[in-house]
Amino acid sequence: MALAHDPLFITSDKSPIDITSTPPPSSMMILTQDELKRIAAYKAVDFVKSGMVLGLGTGSTAKHAVDRIGELLRRGELENIVGIPTSKKTQEQALSLGIPLSDLDSHPVIDLSIDGADEVDPRLNLVKGRGGSLLREKMIEGASKKFVVIVDESKMVKHIGGSKLALPVEVVPFCWEFTAERLRGVMEGYGGCEAKLRFGENGRAFVTDNGNYIVDMYLEKDMGDLRVVSDEILRLPGVVEHGMFLDMASTVIIAGELGVKIKNKYSSCC
Repeated sequence: MALAHDPLFITSDKSPIDITSTPPPSSMMILTQDELKRIAAYKAVDFVKSGMVLGLGTGSTAKHAVDRIGELLRRGELENIVGIPTSKKTQEQALSLGIPLSDLDSHPVIDLSIDGADEVDPRLNLVKGRGGSLLREKMIEGASKKFVVIVDESKMVKHIGGSKLALPVEVVPFCWEFTAERLRGVMEGYGGCEAKLRFGENGRAFVTDNGNYIVDMYLEKDMGDLRVVSDEILRLPGVVEHGMFLDMASTVIIAGELGVKIKNKYSSCC
């Protein structure tokens, strides 16, 4: 029988199956992307222990993990947790669940961070920030002893930018068009890109929690040496941070129709 902490698949007869140890039966219902995200998130929360300082991620996948942490606190299965939220949205969610919160000034070393990702390459490099919280995420997850990433299998790519979706860059609003043009110029040497200002639902420029804009880069080719590209982008005046999280993930948990895979930083073992 599966434990309460274990992610479950539900078969057509409504019986739970622990997919971390059991291959899915033929009668298993097809899971939605959100259900796969929840499975990965619940598995990540198994790493959480009482007394930890936790980095609380942002986005649809991380939301499931924060909900789970709140649930285990209410049930008394976790105690003395302190959360460091990566966005105002996550802060509001955590407060609604009764999760005690603090910040990096009070807790400069974090035991564990849990967050989603927009892309994961074979070396566990990430793209994050399509939700707009990349700066705070990078600060908090960079201060963590362990960073567990939770994704569904659609986020796995052969190389950064392989999804053909946005690689976000946070920029100051002042002369953002100048900065976007400089980004295009830098990326010409790495396969080229299209750089577009991100707009919000109100039709105006999207503004981050830090009062900045996001320029989304759409890459045309594999960039090659990501650290070299990273350094060149960060040297541009006007750039605050980019969404490449290089060599930061300790563990990636991947939920798919055939079960959960766990990839660790120095091993390709699943």
